[in-house]
Amino acid sequence: MPEFDGHEHVVFGHDAATSLRAIIAVHSTVLGPAAGGCRMWPYETTAQAVADVLRLSRGMSYKNALAGVPFGGGKAVIIGESRKAKTPELFEAFGRFVDSLGGRYVTAEDVGTTTADMANVAHATRHVAGLGAAPGAAGGDPGPKTARGVFLGLRAAVKFRLGRGDLEGLKVAVQGVGGVGYHLCALLAAEGVRLTVADVRPAAVQRVCQEFGARVVAADELLALEADVLSPCALGGVLNTQSIPQLRARIVAGAANNQLAHGQDGVALQNAGILYAPDYVINAGGIISVAREYYGGTEAQVLADIEAIPGRLTEIFERARRENRPTNAVADQMARERIGSEPHQLVA
Repeated sequence: MPEFDGHEHVVFGHDAATSLRAIIAVHSTVLGPAAGGCRMWPYETTAQAVADVLRLSRGMSYKNALAGVPFGGGKAVIIGESRKAKTPELFEAFGRFVDSLGGRYVTAEDVGTTTADMANVAHATRHVAGLGAAPGAAGGDPGPKTARGVFLGLRAAVKFRLGRGDLEGLKVAVQGVGGVGYHLCALLAAEGVRLTVADVRPAAVQRVCQEFGARVVAADELLALEADVLSPCALGGVLNTQSIPQLRARIVAGAANNQLAHGQDGVALQNAGILYAPDYVINAGGIISVAREYYGGTEAQVLADIEAIPGRLTEIFERARRENRPTNAVADQMARERIGSEPHQLVA
């Protein structure tokens, strides 16, 4: 499969009693146990699920390397409809599946899974994060932390590309207003941003329109809107040979993983004069929270670590401009270089 990238371990799990069908992909454990969330999605074929988990796990290797957390890269997918097929027993079975790897993989929530689901996973394994946390301690839903990092990174991209130190009056188009997109909209609205949003779930759209005065458009219209910033916060692969020629935003900065359908799509964005904030760099707030929770840390440490995301992005932007290369290619190279270095340790 073209998505296979020298992964260390790919394992399929099935539990007949709960109808669990899951895949865990461990891309790299060079920097620590492979960490990445568990996605629940109704894939049409097993091949689609495998391709997704392979791409996502490699992305986690790169994300964790550049975020400076002591994790390698991994990911899990559960094949199923999250709104219909969830049971506590299914997630306990998934927890046993995770535990069978002996700590080689650490899971947390992702698209289609929640803090409550991870609590059920925790009945069967200690290799899980994204759980509830005591006041002042790291932990809980990583979605708001991801949104915080994307917000700070978006602001850094605006400063680099548009020369502006504030967001007042800018037009931002947000695709997907779920667990991360909703919190991102709240932060942007507080800065005076003019929001346009799209989501396949009417209730999610209605919420951000009522609370933040957002304008709503159909999901298939959002990418072609004239905007200062396009923020993909749903599923991946939205930036491709069909969509990129239609883009009218000057910046792409969003929370979705694997926004580029293919690596060469970064060249097309560069040629179009669009500044792309590499997804696994800007959306690292969630895994930063997971790392602090898993190894023991505080909420203040999580927030301080997230504050480093804008500087990391600016370094990539400057290097890409200096070397006349796409930002995603620069980020990938930096991540590969760090994976080949000494294991990371969290700074107290």
